[in-house]
Amino acid sequence: MKHKLFVLSGPSGVGKGTLAKMIKERNADIALSVSCTTRKPRAGETDGVDYFFLTKEEFLRRANGNLFYEYSEHFDNFYGTPKDYVESMLETKNVLLEIDVNGGELVKKQCPEAVLIFLKAPSVEALRDRLIHRNTESFEKIEKRLARLDYEYSLEKDYDYVVINDKLEKTYNELMEIIRKESE
Repeated sequence: MKHKLFVLSGPSGVGKGTLAKMIKERNADIALSVSCTTRKPRAGETDGVDYFFLTKEEFLRRANGNLFYEYSEHFDNFYGTPKDYVESMLETKNVLLEIDVNGGELVKKQCPEAVLIFLKAPSVEALRDRLIHRNTESFEKIEKRLARLDYEYSLEKDYDYVVINDKLEKTYNELMEIIRKESE
């Protein structure tokens, strides 16, 4: 593998997607991997750009064929990182995966040279506000996500870096510094 694989993980609503898109848009030498999912597309999401949207049957067929670096069932949907897609991108550039904390650990097992970055919100209250204001889920789903926080935060010790997303541009710069340092 010529280039590095970076994993950005953290709780829902912490800003992983926003920061991953910023990194992709501002850095031609970094590709953002596209995950597969069985969840329905949100408004404005495009198949093959935001996710590869699959039926549950197709997803499980691929999972049984060992075609994912990692996959999991999360909030009643499956998510997974397609191996062939990532490996083809690694031929020409660094690749950033935006995945949940369990996925990060599974990627590290299959790809020990991967660099894992754990993203946190400055507080639980800030995270709750972000989830409410993105207006994509019911209050019940938001509470389900917040109930998982202690577990997710307990895994940060397994990550190479922990970054607090308190100010977007500052956090972006911290992430880029990690990527530059690890790419040398």
